[in-house]
Amino acid sequence: MGDVVVLGSLNMDLIVRTERIPRPGETVHGHGFDMVPGGKGANQAAAAARLGAHVTMLGRVGHDRFGQALLDNMLMQGVEAGHIVQDRREPTGIALIQVQEDGENSIVVAPGANARVSQADVEQATPLIWGASFLVCQFEIPLDVVRHGIQVAASKGVPVVLNPAPAYPVDTEFLEGVYCLVVNETEATSLSEINVIDLDSARTAAIELQAVGVPVVIVTLGEQGALLVGEGKPLHIPARRVHAVDTTAAGDAFIGGLVASLDRGMDLVDAVDYATCAGTLATTILGAQTSLPDKAAVDAFYREART
Repeated sequence: MGDVVVLGSLNMDLIVRTERIPRPGETVHGHGFDMVPGGKGANQAAAAARLGAHVTMLGRVGHDRFGQALLDNMLMQGVEAGHIVQDRREPTGIALIQVQEDGENSIVVAPGANARVSQADVEQATPLIWGASFLVCQFEIPLDVVRHGIQVAASKGVPVVLNPAPAYPVDTEFLEGVYCLVVNETEATSLSEINVIDLDSARTAAIELQAVGVPVVIVTLGEQGALLVGEGKPLHIPARRVHAVDTTAAGDAFIGGLVASLDRGMDLVDAVDYATCAGTLATTILGAQTSLPDKAAVDAFYREART
């Protein structure tokens, strides 16, 4: 096992539960309000750390109360935070999240300091990235910085796991050097221009994305599990049934489960199965990092599902 390095975003999530998400111009009553550490980068870092990986986070927060709270939380999650910069020009990023009763959510993100993560930040962390077992990236920081991080890692053969979320169309050159691309239906549609609506269309999109030179493509399919396109035939790995409370950070839990299990030597098929268990368990609890399961819970769920 080596260091898993996560290059990405840190946000404070402001969460309101409601019977349903309002239509444009409509006001609905909410019930309950929570402030929970989030951001795709920080969520994935925390998820991997909870599942036993040694993780270092690269990113930026504001020089404010939310920023200090997020730094403290990273340390509490077991994530190394020495490469997180406290930016004095921009506030900490926030996400406004509405969660309806069936667990579906609507999210608006104000990036704040996340938008100031720079190539210089990556350069400063180059020795760390070169010594990593994996570099994990998402799209909640500037895309030129993500691309630079991929190039730095690939130059030394460090495998890159890219979760291009939120979805932005990028050209195939952007994906050069990526080992594993993890996308949901929306992101797969954005990158492949194939409308992903079911397992068959997910398979078509994943094969097309692999054809541009990405060795492994995984399409997460919510309650249907995940589709793996790597060596050999495409493989559908179903999810186990649970009562979903909130889907926030389920995809981040999946990424954490994937890199943590690969880091400790699982083969790819078993790692995707394990990641699916982690993502599924995350839907049973409200919030982002509050919903991320620990190693004991995922190990037990994984063993139970395979018996």
